[in-house]
Amino acid sequence: METADADIKETGWRGSHALWLGAAKAAFLAGGVDAVKIQPLASGLDLSRTSFYWFFKDRAAILDALLADWDATNTQALVDATDAYAETIPEAILNLLSVFLDDAAFDSRFDFAMRGWALQSDAVMARVTAADERRLAAIRRMFGRFGFTPAEADVRARTVYLVQIGYISMQAQESLTTRMARIPAYVKTYSGQMPTDAELARFYARHRFDGDGGQND
Repeated sequence: METADADIKETGWRGSHALWLGAAKAAFLAGGVDAVKIQPLASGLDLSRTSFYWFFKDRAAILDALLADWDATNTQALVDATDAYAETIPEAILNLLSVFLDDAAFDSRFDFAMRGWALQSDAVMARVTAADERRLAAIRRMFGRFGFTPAEADVRARTVYLVQIGYISMQAQESLTTRMARIPAYVKTYSGQMPTDAELARFYARHRFDGDGGQND
C-alpha cells in the first residue's frame, strides 16, 4: 500500500504526457513555437523541469507531438466530415462546413499557429503541405461520390478548402448570424445546388442556431 501511495504521489508530481502536451499547446497558441520551452512549461505547471523528461526526450519531441496532435485532431476531423453520411452534395458540404464552425472538432487557432510555424521551418512546412493534400484529397473524394468528374471535384474541393483556410489565415471575424446567412449561397457556389430547407434546418439545429438570427441554448 505504501509503495502504491508513493507511486501515485510521484506520478502526480511528474504530471502526465497529456498534461505536458496540453501546456505546450496552450503556450504554442498564445505565443507560437518560440513560447514552447521546457522550463516555462514546468513553471506554469508547478512541476520540476526533470519531470518533463519522463514523458518527452527533449524539446524536439514535444514539438513533434504537437504536430502529431494537430494532424490527429484538425486534419482527422475534416476527413471524417467528408466521409459522413449525406444523401446529397449540399448535405455533404454542410457536414464539412460544420467542422469549421466547431472549435471542439477543428481548432482554427491551432491551424493558424501551425501555419505560422511552417513559415519558420521547412520540415514543418512539409508536414503542413502533406496535411493540406490529405484534406483536399478527402474533399475531392466527397465530390466524386456524387458524380463529379475528377477535374470538377478538384476545382470544387480547392474552392471549398481555400476559402475556409482563408478565413483562418486572415483571422476573419464574422458574427454567427452573418456566417449562417451566407451558408446557403456558399453551398450553391461550391456544389451548384441550393440546400433544401430541411437540410438547412438540420444544419442550423446542429449549431443551435434558430434561423432567425439567434442561438438556442
